[in-house]
Amino acid sequence: AVQLAESGGGLVQAGGSLTLSCTVSGLPTDDYAMGWFRQPLDKEREAVSCITWTGDRTYYADSVKGRFTFSRHNANNTMYLQMNSLKIEDTAMYYCAATRLCSVFMTAVQTLSTSDEENYWGPGTQVTVSS
Repeated sequence: AVQLAESGGGLVQAGGSLTLSCTVSGLPTDDYAMGWFRQPLDKEREAVSCITWTGDRTYYADSVKGRFTFSRHNANNTMYLQMNSLKIEDTAMYYCAATRLCSVFMTAVQTLSTSDEENYWGPGTQVTVSS
């Protein structure tokens, strides 16, 4: 079975840093782009970042560009989201995901579903940024 598991969330003051981790099992990660999206309470999903399956390109949402860094390590099926200079508006549940196309993930993550074998994501980890 495919499993993605996020960790590293928590409570942090504005301006602080957190590193989220995600381990992936049961999935040929070389065949999938990997990404992070977030969902604030009572709001839609927002794509945060995505790395192509070749690893040659990384996308970031404008809202996190320059503050977040996404890295993937296919050898141990782990990926990380380093988040610096956190803002209150970064507060959300963060999910790591396996997906087919970064171009779709970054523009239409709200439409994606785990009902087929094209997308998978974990249960999420909460990040709360306080003032």
